[in-house]
Amino acid sequence: MPIQRRLPKRGFTNYPFRKVFQIVNLKRLSEVFTSKQEVTPELLLSRGLIKKSRIPVKVLGEGEIKVALNLHVHAASQSAREKIKAAGGEVHLIC
Repeated sequence: MPIQRRLPKRGFTNYPFRKVFQIVNLKRLSEVFTSKQEVTPELLLSRGLIKKSRIPVKVLGEGEIKVALNLHVHAASQSAREKIKAAGGEVHLIC
């Protein structure tokens, strides 16, 4: 029997309580959306930015955005919120 199976398992795992998000960067949002729109997870799914509708969506602040968008997402980073507000948009969190 291999040694990794003979030794006792130790340590902490947070697997049952972890939060898994689908990541969307501002760079991709600015490429896909051109006018002031309401952006929802269903719209992101139809445009091909996310793979599944039942996994929560998180927006990260990589890249620049010049389009004012109203985002309805599950989470957003602080830098993404600041950049969206600076462009004239809003971020609404879905619970």
